[in-house]
Amino acid sequence: MSLGALALKVRQKYEHGFQVAYYRDTVRPSILTTQPIAHTNDRTCEIHVLTCAKDWLNLVWTLKTFYYYSNRRYALCIHDDGTLTDSDLAIIKHHFPNARLIERSTADENIFSHLDSHPRCLEFRKTNHLSPKLFDFPAYLESDRMLLLDSDILFFAEPTALLQRIEDPNYRLNTVNGDVVSAYTVNPAIIQETCGFEVIDRFNSGLGLIHKASLNLDWIEEFLAMPDIIGHFWRIEQTLYALCSSRFGVELLPPEYDVHLEEGTNGFPSRHYVGKIRHLMYGEGIRYLTKNCFLKQLRA
Repeated sequence: MSLGALALKVRQKYEHGFQVAYYRDTVRPSILTTQPIAHTNDRTCEIHVLTCAKDWLNLVWTLKTFYYYSNRRYALCIHDDGTLTDSDLAIIKHHFPNARLIERSTADENIFSHLDSHPRCLEFRKTNHLSPKLFDFPAYLESDRMLLLDSDILFFAEPTALLQRIEDPNYRLNTVNGDVVSAYTVNPAIIQETCGFEVIDRFNSGLGLIHKASLNLDWIEEFLAMPDIIGHFWRIEQTLYALCSSRFGVELLPPEYDVHLEEGTNGFPSRHYVGKIRHLMYGEGIRYLTKNCFLKQLRA
């Protein structure tokens, strides 16, 4: 390796300081020394997550903090984006022995057939790497209610409001964390004019309760026909979730679940460490959990 390449590697490693690098590279893998989470068979709600080779270790933190602080054992389904190795899958299976692991090759075969009568959906599923969140999740969902979860979320306390909405049989809305601002590929005014309903502000598709009935393929096929809706590669998935949820019925979770870009957990039950602040997941979130003996308690 040349001196220039080595210098670049060092700069990238310590871009956010030595503390972030320490918790990311040294402390983060220690989650794999904790006890597996077994008996995840409660189908009151089923957790669905999409992960990849570079994110699955973060996902282990996400899931273990949720299961620990919620004291729930919701069923779990983990979707491979096609990059997980056999070793990755084996480690995930060890830590979540009752989870269903959906490998990408199997999912492609099943979902392409499933979407055969919805050509716009099929094309979108073939070309957008986040599209399994829209199509694979409900297709494999074995409950009427889904906990939508990204692999960049940490829990610090019981997410009481979220759990109450999940477990209230009379609660019939989708409910998600609020984003910093609305991040959609279509102007909400155009949606209202074209489709006849108002799109909720600040919908974020990283954390929330989604009812299976809201992910209606006919609706998604309709929305995908709108001019220029495809737009930004990750905003389109969030846009389609927001559209389906707004037509179905939706509200945001309380403000303590909102995405925020400033430092600080602020006593909130969870935090969504979106890409812009991913480094805080290590230097703030994992650091906070470690200092509060989270790893030690999981090893007990």
